[in-house]
Amino acid sequence: MSNKALGQLSGLAGSLVAGSLITAEQAAEALRQAAIEKMHFVQYLVEKDNIDGRRLAELTSQEFGLPLFDITALDTEVIPIALADVELIKKHHALPLLHHGDRLFVAVSDPTNLAALEEIKFHTGINTDAVLVEETALGKVLATFAESQDALSDGLTDLDASLDDIDIASGDEPQDDDGSESIDETPIVRFVNKVLIDAIQQGASDIHFEPYEHSYRVRFRTDGILQEMVKPPRNLAPRLAARLKVMSQMDISERRLPQDGRIQMKLSRNRAIDFRVNTLPTLYGEKIVLRILDPGSAQMGIDALGYEPYQKDLYLKVLNQPQGMVLVTGPTGSGKTVSLYTGLNILNTPERNISTAEDPVEINLDGVNQVHVNAKVGLNFAEALRSFLRQDPDVIMVGEIRDLETAEIAIKAAQTGHLVLSTLHTNSASETITRLLNMGVPAFNVASSVNLIIAQRLARRLCKLCSVPADDIPHATLLEEGFTAEILAGATIMSPVGCKECNGGYKGRVGIYEAVKITPSIAKLIMGEGNSMQIAAQARAEGFHDLRIAALKKVAQGMTSLEEANRITVD
Repeated sequence: MSNKALGQLSGLAGSLVAGSLITAEQAAEALRQAAIEKMHFVQYLVEKDNIDGRRLAELTSQEFGLPLFDITALDTEVIPIALADVELIKKHHALPLLHHGDRLFVAVSDPTNLAALEEIKFHTGINTDAVLVEETALGKVLATFAESQDALSDGLTDLDASLDDIDIASGDEPQDDDGSESIDETPIVRFVNKVLIDAIQQGASDIHFEPYEHSYRVRFRTDGILQEMVKPPRNLAPRLAARLKVMSQMDISERRLPQDGRIQMKLSRNRAIDFRVNTLPTLYGEKIVLRILDPGSAQMGIDALGYEPYQKDLYLKVLNQPQGMVLVTGPTGSGKTVSLYTGLNILNTPERNISTAEDPVEINLDGVNQVHVNAKVGLNFAEALRSFLRQDPDVIMVGEIRDLETAEIAIKAAQTGHLVLSTLHTNSASETITRLLNMGVPAFNVASSVNLIIAQRLARRLCKLCSVPADDIPHATLLEEGFTAEILAGATIMSPVGCKECNGGYKGRVGIYEAVKITPSIAKLIMGEGNSMQIAAQARAEGFHDLRIAALKKVAQGMTSLEEANRITVD
């Protein structure tokens, strides 16, 4: 090779020659062979020429002024899967690490690999920044990541529906300027699949696909708080909606009315995740929300729910009674379903005939006869209950008591030898009583049939790794917040900090409960049509903690923060 050719080496190759890591002849030959074998220059040097990867990375870091990141310390579960296209990763030997604000940080071993950064930017619509890593370590992480994604993809079900035969541009759906569709649908399929997997890995409860006039975003609800995860290009909105509707077995041509559907994803032979899907026509397209339903949540046991010992004993004692009614109340997303299914799981034995009427059926339980009510064909809660009573049930679960007819049938069932579990949308146990009375249920029937009312909320649980003692809160302030001397005795009040293992100082959630048994004194108040404040006062007098006290107890135990208790309860 001529001296002139050797002198023309530039970029990383020239820097490595200047740093005496390789000779000019080696550099030129490596460039030529890497192009022939379609490998990246650094990858070729390490794999074929056995160049010291660590020394190569250090020299590259000095030459380009980039910090060297130890990718071996990375937890692959935190990789933004929705942005990490496996084929793109393999093609460019680069891995998205972190999505922060409007920047996407991408791990590369060759900072001159601008094509990778540009194509990832084009694919995601997010500005990219290079993060320098050692080639050997990068190769191992990429191999591990690809294997994990392949394993998950192999387990997917109901995801093989294709958009090839669907007229995406029909009707009033937006088209490209030339009237043709330029976006390949295969990336849409992979993108949606990875969003679902990412949501499962992060422990999200909901996924929101939201179109706006000039933007589109995907948000996850994690630990009860919505967080923006990715902003796909706006023109992909119709294709994303179509893909989700195909997976949910909805009518993709209907974009004017809300629709409901369901997706099942098998992650392994023994674990499947269900998604309850709902579409809503908005001003700029269809908003689609997926509720993640994990059957494992019904199997985690009553001890994991966060009941105080006396509350747990109350619940278990009522579940063991042959008749009566248990009502679980709270706003949407407060964990009522998990509480009910936990009870059903305890009751689910071969000796019992259990039937449920739900809208929709959220978690499948073997051994339980579950009915999905359908008002369009006349199968409402009341009609399902009438049918149950003709089939000799032991336990009945009603998804929600919405009207007087359903309430009356459920109460009659509770009075005639059946255990009935149900929910109401009220804020407290005492308000549940007044809600039934306002529906028109006679006070005598309420007092004689309802055994236990559980009002609940879900509070974010403090991260065990980074929370710190909240020593700066004055004692007087704690008393003003509602703490008593008894609660503060031996209390450990903690505050959130935030680390890489949690979401802003919180990880997971814990239940906050107000469990009120209908005692003779409370029944007497109900019979006298006492108001909710009188019933609540009597419940407190008999030792049943309200939601506020229950939340403060969790704060004193170091499970959650005072800020979180204030967020979910009112003093």
